[in-house]
Amino acid sequence: MSERIYGLLGRTLKHSYSVPIHRALGNDGYALVELEPEELGAFLTRDDIGGLNVTIPYKRDVTAYCGVLDETAREIGSVNTIVRRKDGRLEGYNTDAYGLKYMASRAGISFSGKKVVILGSGGASLTAQHVAKAEGASEIVVVSRGGADNYENLSRHVDTKILINTTPVGMYPHTGELPADPALFPILEGVLELVYNPRRTALAFRAAELGIPCGEGLSMLVAQAKAAEELFFGRAIADGENERILRLMRQSTQNIVLIGMPGSGKTTIGAALARLTGRQAVDLDEQIVKATGKTIPQIFAESGEAAFRAMEREQAQRWGKESGLVLVTGGGTVKDERNYHSLKQNGRICEVQRDLALLPRDGRPLSQSSDLAAMQRERAPLYRRFRDAVIVNDTTQEEAAARIWQDFCDNAD
Repeated sequence: MSERIYGLLGRTLKHSYSVPIHRALGNDGYALVELEPEELGAFLTRDDIGGLNVTIPYKRDVTAYCGVLDETAREIGSVNTIVRRKDGRLEGYNTDAYGLKYMASRAGISFSGKKVVILGSGGASLTAQHVAKAEGASEIVVVSRGGADNYENLSRHVDTKILINTTPVGMYPHTGELPADPALFPILEGVLELVYNPRRTALAFRAAELGIPCGEGLSMLVAQAKAAEELFFGRAIADGENERILRLMRQSTQNIVLIGMPGSGKTTIGAALARLTGRQAVDLDEQIVKATGKTIPQIFAESGEAAFRAMEREQAQRWGKESGLVLVTGGGTVKDERNYHSLKQNGRICEVQRDLALLPRDGRPLSQSSDLAAMQRERAPLYRRFRDAVIVNDTTQEEAAARIWQDFCDNAD
């Protein structure tokens, strides 16, 4: 028999994080298996399948090809893990249930005796319904676009204490979209967000603004993967691996975002960070120049600052949703609060500071025409609002890059 197949089965998997997660768990042969619906049956009859995870849109479809379903998968009616048994049959499991319970526990969210509203009615919703029931929820309401409970009558559920999003709303590449406003539920105690890319969805941002604990989807993804690996190879994996791999994934997928005064050294430090880490450095000002075919001074002269800020906002939205980059921003990016969510959703933001007397003015329209000390005073609170860390650019660019990278690695939590 040929080497066994292990991997993630789905239709569109380009942006999946599953391969690095499973390889970190020791499964070096884990791969992506993209299939069209008409290819599913033939693939699942192969005798070289060792173990598979299953994602959209096949979590229900694969049940027909499983000779055995474990109790949880049978109760849920959805399979996300398939294992080849010794007798040759495929057995279906649902490790998403374990992942969801882990995410809720990690966020300090309990279902017991509480009303739960679940956004979405697909396969992930079935898992959420099962977990909420098993964990003692007093009432479970499923909200769908066309059901009796829908997005137009959420006001019927003001007594909700736990909100779970099982829809893809807010998921990459359509980041920034909000499935429902947690503020609609005045006694809400917890939010569980199953979307894992971006790390901080619009729902997660809104929950944070309201002071409501929110479980992040990446912790669920990692935990269910650990449970799947245990089933694939019949071996126990320490629970501590969940946190180790979650940290590794955050470190590899989060962007390093540089903000700071014009001329503070962001571009050269960003280039040094790219060399140090092997990441791609993306300068948002350079992207504007590339898109318009004009220099920054030309744009200011011909169209004014407001037009430039709109272009800047567009680039922050475009690149902030990506993962694992070094993003270099313009000095005035912080002037638009909307850029905060764009840059923070998948990033750790570091302010680069430099002695005011050393800031160059050439090629910087506002620096040439402004009092830099006054500009710094105006922007200082905006930089504080955006930043997670500060680095003083008072040595070489390589040393500054090394300090930023060390801070990033130490705080990938």
